[in-house]
Order: sequence, then structure tokens, then C-alpha cells
Amino acid sequence: MRWPDALRSLRKRDLRLFFAGQSVSLAGTWMQGVAQSWLVWRLTRSSELLGVVNFLGQVPVFLFGIWAGSIADRHPRRRIVLLTQTNAIFQAVLLAALTLAGVVRPWHVVVLAGMLGLTYAFEIPARQALLADIAGSDAPNAIALNSSIVNSARIVGPALAGALVAAVGEGFCFALNALSFAGTYYALVKMHPPPQPRVEGGRRAHLLEGLAYAGRTGHVRALLALLAVSSFFAMPYQALLPVVSAEVLHGGAGLYGLLLGSAGAGALVGAIGLLLRNGLAGLGRRVALGTTLLGAGLLALSFSRHPVVAGASLVVAGFGFITQMAGTMTLLQGLAPVDMRGRVMGLFSTLFVGVTPFGSLAAGFAASRFGAPRTIGAGAAVVICASAVFHLALPRLRRTVLAQHPTLFPPAPQ
Repeated sequence: MRWPDALRSLRKRDLRLFFAGQSVSLAGTWMQGVAQSWLVWRLTRSSELLGVVNFLGQVPVFLFGIWAGSIADRHPRRRIVLLTQTNAIFQAVLLAALTLAGVVRPWHVVVLAGMLGLTYAFEIPARQALLADIAGSDAPNAIALNSSIVNSARIVGPALAGALVAAVGEGFCFALNALSFAGTYYALVKMHPPPQPRVEGGRRAHLLEGLAYAGRTGHVRALLALLAVSSFFAMPYQALLPVVSAEVLHGGAGLYGLLLGSAGAGALVGAIGLLLRNGLAGLGRRVALGTTLLGAGLLALSFSRHPVVAGASLVVAGFGFITQMAGTMTLLQGLAPVDMRGRVMGLFSTLFVGVTPFGSLAAGFAASRFGAPRTIGAGAAVVICASAVFHLALPRLRRTVLAQHPTLFPPAPQ
């Protein structure tokens, strides 16, 4: 079969397996995330506990992400992903059993959220580096396609979760998520990734080498700093969406799922835009623009008092989010040495996923005092200011990258 250029990464068998598995599993993952947040809200009516659950579900990435990246460079990445998927299946089965039996308590959700967060800490760097390994020269297209699949699931998963929670309860969402991992597991078993570079030296030196690379490389520092700002000040809006849905927009689980689906729709459009690109030229400007749109969309959400306006605002925010996140990942992977990919993705996951829980925790407590709309608006304003600084720094960063990688991509058109 001849694939169109926008889907050129699907010409590789292992990438077809990878994406097929992802397509099956990710909708279940989004379903569980929505159902878990709604379960916490239903049991406690507490924005603080929503922040705590999000914190514990992601803080292991902050604590272990850099170490996990080093492990992903030192050990077979496929094996790491298989082990972490096994743990995720067990977590989903246990949460489903407790909920369906009617004995689930808030502390159960808190403990199991931390368990899943520990899984993600080691899974994210290994999975992203594995994707780049099997994609080879098609890595930018593969990353964009992966983002498209993630955000297609982000539309379908929350919408299904909202309908299922309203009809039969949260437990069925957790059970379906456990079943959905079968596709990813089968794909990982069947694929044949290329061998990883041999690693020399001790574990500590290996980890410090990755930190030194990030510290001395200007574009890595700038991209990661901007990502950290968005993660802390913007992304916690997801933890507050149940509050916005119920108390500001006067809706229920169905509206909550639709709002998340709106953000997913915007992100899907952004990911498709990245699919149509070739190479890395001009991607820095896309990252800067995406950050601005993320902040602008959330600022509009903070003033929204109607579901349609809130949904439209989240479409803009979702577009900006994926443009920044996927663009940052593509630049970091595309410019990093092959033997550094795991450690670079460890830093990426630490500052993307790992910083978000601190923002969620702060946002949960701020929302209890100042309200969810004001909290979201304040964070959005900070992100807009950070994007302006990054816009101003772009010319200098571009000159530095071109000096280090003169043959990697042509200069952008004047």
C-alpha cells in the first residue's frame, strides 16, 4: 500500500504496529482519567482533593523522570515499556474492582493515582525514545502522527467516559481501560526495534552527562523552560475542569467530557497541521505561537459563563497546547544525539508531566480561595508573558542551532 506523504511514517511496519496499539489503548486511558476525576468530585466535592489526586498521579514523573531517561538509554526500551504497561493494567483492574464493588473510597483513588504516576515516570521516556528509534529519519512525522492519535483519543475518550459515567458509573470506564491495553501489548511483542547504542561508564556519570548536555545547549534550555512555565501555570486547568463544569457552567459529567473533548479537537487540528510539515525549519516559531494560543484560550475560558464559549476557548487552548508540546518534542528529539534521546525525553517528561502536579496542587488550593475562573485566568496571563519572551529570543536561538547543525535543515524563507 502506498501511503500519502503526510502519513509517510506508516510505510514502516513497526510504526504501523506502534500506532495501532496506541490507537486502541489511548482512548481507554483518557476514559479512565475523566472517570477518575469525576469519581473524586462525586465522592468529596473538593477542589483541593482534585488537586491532590492530580499531584500524586504526576509527581513521580518529577521525582524519577531524569533517572528514568537514563535507564531508557541504558536498557532495552521496548522491555521497559512492556513492564510499565503490565503495572498499568494491574492498576486499572484494581480501581475497576473497587469501584464496581461499591467500596471505593477517596484514599483508594489517591493511592492508585500515585501507583499509575510511578508507571508513567518510567514509561514516558522509554516510549518516546522507542518511537524515535523505530521512526528514524521520519521521526518528525511520526511524532506528529502520534500526537494526532493521542488527541483523537482525547476527543473520543472523554466523550465516551461522560456518557458511560452518566449511564453506568465510573467503574466500567476503568474496566474498559484495562482491556484496552491488549492492543499496545501485542504491538510491542511483535515489533523489532533497531539496537540501541552501547553505553559506557557508570550510571551516575551517564545521568550527569545528560544534564550537562541540556545545560550547555541553548535551544534545549529555552524550550524546556517555556515548557515548564506552561506545565505549572496552564495545564492545571484540567484539574479544575470538573469545578468549572459543575459550579460555573452548571453541568454534569457529560459536559465535563465534552469540554475535554473540545480541547482534544483543537489539539487534533494542531497535530494535523504538524503532520503536513516537512523538516524542522520554522518549528520554533510554531512553538512560540502555540504557547501564546494556549494562554489566550485559557484566558478566554476564565471569562466564559456559557458552555459554547467555554468549548470554543478550549479548542483554541488545545490547538496551542499540542503545537507547543509536539513542536518542542520534535525539536528536542530531532536535534539530540541518538544516544541522548532517553535522557532528553526524561527531562522533557519531568518538566512537562512532572511539573504539572505542583501547578495542580497550587491551583486546587487557589481555586478554593479565589475561585476556579480567577485561578485559570492568572495562570494564562503568566503563560502569555512567557511566550512573548520566547518570541523575542527566537532569532538568537535560531542562529545558535544553525551554527551547530548547518546541514540539518535549510534556513526558513525570508
